[in-house]
Order: sequence, then structure tokens, then C-alpha cells
Amino acid sequence: MQLVPKKYFVTSGCAVSPVSSLTAIDRALISAKIGEQNLVSVSSVLPIGAVEVPIRALPRGAVTHCVLSQMRGSEGEMISAGVAYGYREDGQGGYVAESHIHGDAKALREILEWNMEEMSRLRDMKFVDLKFQMEELSVPMDHYGACIASVVFVEY
Repeated sequence: MQLVPKKYFVTSGCAVSPVSSLTAIDRALISAKIGEQNLVSVSSVLPIGAVEVPIRALPRGAVTHCVLSQMRGSEGEMISAGVAYGYREDGQGGYVAESHIHGDAKALREILEWNMEEMSRLRDMKFVDLKFQMEELSVPMDHYGACIASVVFVEY
């Protein structure tokens, strides 16, 4: 059985916790509206014909395929997580790059742009349009922090 998604949405979130980095990541997933799913990370290919749709509610506990970027940090750190995505100029689907850093969203965007350029070069193709979804967070003192960004596949 081959699962080929027809639609996807893009989401992101940040959160802090005084308890643990695990709690911070859980809160970030909840803020991104994907905290009640069983997430399965997949690699970075957008299928031919797959279209972006607005974020939607998913059933609690659903096994949900996604490209997920996550970054955790502690007090005083600047953290960022993000995805870049775009379609091939030749109409043969597209790709997603995910990255995370100890740093700001501006630096992360440069990394994501470089990653997409490298995907393009390796495949000898060009992108029509690139989009970015990023989060950054300056983690407050006495807290843990987390940022996530994700392309979430729906409708197979």
C-alpha cells in the first residue's frame, strides 16, 4: 500500500516551560495544533499535485505524517526552527527543507535557502516559488523553550 498525500498544511509554534524541555516541546506542538496526534516524521518530498490547505483540526490520536523541525533550548538561549518548501518548475512535485539552530530566524532563513538551493542543484531543476515558516524564541531565565515548524500531510 502506497500512501500519497493529496493535501498538506504548514504550521508552527513556540512555547516555554519552567519544568522541562519535553514540556516545552509538548506546549509548542499544542500551540501549532498538532499536539494531539501521533506524529511520524517523513522525508521531504511534496507529491505531484499535492496542494497546500489551511490548517485543520485532526482527530485525536491520528497517525499523522509530517516533515518536522524542532529546536529545544534553555534559559538565555535564542532558538529557531523552520521549514522551507516549494514546487519544481517542471510540475513534478516539490520539496521541503527543515532546519533548526541556536540562533535567530534571519540566520535560519539563510540556512533554509541554502538547503533548497542545494536540493535544486542536486536534482538539476529550479523552484517556482519558495515559502518559509519559521519560529524563533529567546528563552527566558529559569525556563526551557521549544520551537517547531512542520509540513503536515493530510488526505491520502
